[in-house]
Amino acid sequence: MSTAPVFEGSDGHFVATQFARGPWDPNALHGGAPAALLVRAFEQLPAAEGLRLARVTYEFIRPALVGPLVVHAEIARPGRRVQLLEASIIGGGVEVVRARALQVQAADAAGGTRESTPPPPGPEHGRPPDLRVPHHPMFAFDAIEIVFVAGNWGGGPSTAWFRLRSPIVAGETPSPLQRLAAAGDFGNGISATLSWDHYLYINPDLTLYIEREPTGEWICLESETRIAREGIGVAESVLYDERGRVGRATQALLVAPR
Repeated sequence: MSTAPVFEGSDGHFVATQFARGPWDPNALHGGAPAALLVRAFEQLPAAEGLRLARVTYEFIRPALVGPLVVHAEIARPGRRVQLLEASIIGGGVEVVRARALQVQAADAAGGTRESTPPPPGPEHGRPPDLRVPHHPMFAFDAIEIVFVAGNWGGGPSTAWFRLRSPIVAGETPSPLQRLAAAGDFGNGISATLSWDHYLYINPDLTLYIEREPTGEWICLESETRIAREGIGVAESVLYDERGRVGRATQALLVAPR
């Protein structure tokens, strides 16, 4: 793992580095960077034994910019079996990202459980994407490694594996859920169905459903984008680790000519 972090700081006060940058604006962050940072904030809140993070919904209210950020997280509704969490990121004195998370007691279903769906071919079978990057460094490719095992960037339904190259916060090893959140925002990018040169595919939200905590460094997205005539675009991804399925990600899309 690279020593260059995505964020520097602690105690709710951070600085987003250039390794957090997204593709649209060299001063704005990729959604996966704040998504992982807010999961870190949720993980630090107290929880009853056996509670698991089951769902996280993010709203990207305004562009989060490279530079100082403040993170706040709290328990909105405590509980022993179900707990609701809320968090936000403040940049430049205004809220830029908001998140709500649901913690649920781990399943006790006796014979009702099932094995995970097997994963796609592993990252050792993958290839780097054929893509022109707008600037370096940035979150994609510099902070996170990406290899494709089906499809290619912006070529419709695709499957790719993601592995963090950088720590989310300087001096820390990313948790499994931070790795999942960092990768989960890429579904619309890898499965775009229109030309990146002529259209924007901006997702103002992201929802992660987490069936189990992933293991290992690699996270896979099996992604598809659909754009309804006179409607909106939606990107859906099935999430895997190298053992099998771990959850699902969904994104509503702003699709517009550049």
